Amino acid sequence: MPRIQLQPEPHYTFSTEIQIYISHVNQGGHLDNAQLLTLVSEARVRFFKSLGHPESNVAGAPIVVGDLVAQYKSEGFHGETMVVQMTPTAFNKYGFDLQYRMSDKDSQREVALGKIGIVFIHREDRKVTPIPTAFLAQVQRLS
Repeated sequence: MPRIQLQPEPHYTFSTEIQIYISHVNQGGHLDNAQLLTLVSEARVRFFKSLGHPESNVAGAPIVVGDLVAQYKSEGFHGETMVVQMTPTAFNKYGFDLQYRMSDKDSQREVALGKIGIVFIHREDRKVTPIPTAFLAQVQRLS
């Protein structure tokens, strides 16, 4: 299988800081791959909250993660503060990609690049539903 090769976005519209705790570190002494996804998920929640939306009600519709990609660039270590930058891209009828970049705050060392596929669903039948127009307008103003 060919390696995933992602490029950082030229501009990120959201940034948050998250410290690596000992519970995020594996036996190899670095950030565990599953815990990287935990940190990115926390950043995703903060992204939506920064826009005034809980993930359970983004302008009237809940969201789910349709897919998630991570490309590891370097190790992260206990005590380091990660800067997770995010920006919405690749809008379609039912969602968008939330591109992210994670780096160490002190050294600016890039730790990971990736994307999260965000899908909007209907609250009752749990089927895909179009992006709420109010939310689409809100995030398109960020660019």
